[in-house]
Amino acid sequence: MATLVHRLSTPLRLGETKYAAEVWGEHRDDGLWHGWIEFVPSEGGPVLSTGQETSQSNLEALAYWATGLEPVYLDGALARAVGKQRAA
Repeated sequence: MATLVHRLSTPLRLGETKYAAEVWGEHRDDGLWHGWIEFVPSEGGPVLSTGQETSQSNLEALAYWATGLEPVYLDGALARAVGKQRAA
């Protein structure tokens, strides 16, 4: 089951659309947690999601990773999420 790990406070903009970034995670059968980023548009529309961005040993480590994400990383992740949506 997916778990919301962290909501980032810095909004991101792509064209005219403003997004809020959220880090989500899920516990895998091998004991690790994998995490991805979802971008939620502030004025409605489809949520954009990256593929797996990280694997961590536990939920606390995933949360720590999420709190260290910088705006430049998030910009790249948003571009990857857009590319993933276009490829689908």
